[in-house]
Amino acid sequence: MTEQTLLKTPLHGLHVELGAKMVPFAGYDMPVQYPAGVKAEHLHTRTKAGLFDVSHMGQVKLTGADAARDLERLVPGDLDGLSVGQMRYSMFTNDKGGILDDLMVCRIEDGLMVVVNAACKDADIAHMRANLSSEITVLEDRALIALQGPGAEVALSALAPAAATLSFMTGAEMNVDGAACFVTRSGYTGEDGYEISVPADQADALARKLLAQNDVEAIGLGARDSLRLEAGLCLYGHDIDETTTPIEAALAWSIGKRRREEGGFPGADIILDQIKNGAPRKRVGILPDGRAPAREGTEIQAPDGTSIGIITSGGFGPCLEAPLAMGYVTTEHAAAGSAVNVVVRGKALPAKTAKMPFVPNGYKR
Repeated sequence: MTEQTLLKTPLHGLHVELGAKMVPFAGYDMPVQYPAGVKAEHLHTRTKAGLFDVSHMGQVKLTGADAARDLERLVPGDLDGLSVGQMRYSMFTNDKGGILDDLMVCRIEDGLMVVVNAACKDADIAHMRANLSSEITVLEDRALIALQGPGAEVALSALAPAAATLSFMTGAEMNVDGAACFVTRSGYTGEDGYEISVPADQADALARKLLAQNDVEAIGLGARDSLRLEAGLCLYGHDIDETTTPIEAALAWSIGKRRREEGGFPGADIILDQIKNGAPRKRVGILPDGRAPAREGTEIQAPDGTSIGIITSGGFGPCLEAPLAMGYVTTEHAAAGSAVNVVVRGKALPAKTAKMPFVPNGYKR
């Protein structure tokens, strides 16, 4: 895809003006970092507030009296149990129990607000339109801004006092500095924060208002990735995909009691059997003993040299000041603290499995 064919978000001009290094990502020209650099952006978000442009993600509204039950036919999450304003993390599954995409769902008065990944959104929308009876509206006229970090509440509530009343995983429509927005207290960094769905033509002005506050800085995709890795959160296409089940991915917590009893979602037989009897492999955290990071695709071995899995995300954690990774290992090696090796540049280096998140989350519950 050439630079000319890449899509641009409503904040593209602002990114360029701020000196961002732009890269192709999921068909969009997106900021990977600003002049401060990935490490500084990461630490700023953990201590103050980072503003992320996530407008490339898909925003979809499902309307109809039975929208929650309707969408439950495609996902294992308990959506019908959500009250208006509550939201839930779930995933589209296939008949083999694999994950087609992960998504965030918030119940609203007349249906559901759904956010899906940028790279999967066209397929997700087609999947919903082919299988659901609800009215499906793609919100192409809206941008999505994430404001993340311990300073997010103060920064956003200065423009929208109602934002301070939201708790983690809830959402509501509210006026944000004159713009009619849908705000959720959520995000993907492990920090307290918000995602703000704003009319596209008002996104630039709102972003500038937020960036004008002392504690808010623009943050790129590089730090977004290191933040979610420290938080132990999956990245679709890397840590989860059509070949991984929610149970293998350590996402069983996202499947409520009623759905476990009723089933009725794609791949239910396989997923429910794995809940009952265990899965052959499991996603785990990995902490290498040395300073060499274990990147995606790195082989994981048992201490005797037997191949037991593979790294799916890896890098350096600015808060840990050490390399960290996540990957899949056979279940017998998945217990936290298990000794393993990671094969970096042909050399088996000692590491151990670890609980996630790697850094404590800051959610406001």
